[in-house]
Amino acid sequence: MYFCNYTMTLLLSVVFMSSLLMSAVAGNFSSEFDITFGDQRAKILNGGQMLTLSLDRFSGSGFKSKNEYLFGRIDMQIKLVPENSAGTVTAFYLSSEGAGHDEIDFEFLGNLSGDPYTVHTNVFSQGKGNREQQFHLWFDPTKAFHTYSILWNPQRIIFLVDNNPIRVFNNLESHGVPYPKSQPMRLYSSLWNADDWATRGGSVKTDWTKAPFTASYRNFNAEACLWTAGSSSCASNSASSFKAGAWQDQALDARGRNRIRWVQQKQMVYNYCTDIKRFPQGLPPECKRSRFL
Repeated sequence: MYFCNYTMTLLLSVVFMSSLLMSAVAGNFSSEFDITFGDQRAKILNGGQMLTLSLDRFSGSGFKSKNEYLFGRIDMQIKLVPENSAGTVTAFYLSSEGAGHDEIDFEFLGNLSGDPYTVHTNVFSQGKGNREQQFHLWFDPTKAFHTYSILWNPQRIIFLVDNNPIRVFNNLESHGVPYPKSQPMRLYSSLWNADDWATRGGSVKTDWTKAPFTASYRNFNAEACLWTAGSSSCASNSASSFKAGAWQDQALDARGRNRIRWVQQKQMVYNYCTDIKRFPQGLPPECKRSRFL
């Protein structure tokens, strides 16, 4: 009986410590983020439960996380700029600092009213990007909040929309492909004008009579390894706790494989791995090694 009670106490302690670790990176915009630019165009509302970014002809706006992460799952619910948002870009991404930086991007390219939103994705490792894929969303992302997620572990990066995978970038370092695994990254978001390229290759310009353009954010959550003072919170006693979160070694299950096939067959509008004109000397090596990039 003593052994059972001791075991239960130990188990409860592990669960309690795990919940503390998870809750430390979840929730309130006031405590978890800093406004980076835009002055009053960026607003934290409802006691830190919601954040809005706005763009007008003078400036956009943005924010970044106070914490740095080295692997994890990041979720954010976003309601994108409604109606005629042509020329605008709402970016949601992880990035390290410096010239040889790593980066994992969602960029939402604005549209003319009635056209589908385009989701632009990219992965940078050691300063090298040029790994773009674009998709049309299969719903109107301006009518309600939808969840956009980046799952990043040592084996792969998975981009998810409402928990549906749309893209996987696998770790193919064994084949000479750099992979983001050693530089901690912050979470950033910004709303800015990119009418030189964002909508129909820049042929449709921003209609400033529709300004200000506004995107809204809520329900941020990060199950992630925090990077502080040069070390990871997952490096020692928290490893078993994070295993329970499933993201550390998560891959696509049967449902995920079926879903990503549908998205890539029906909703994909650009894939760098099929752009022979862009790479006349041969496609990048990862394109030959992985099905879902």
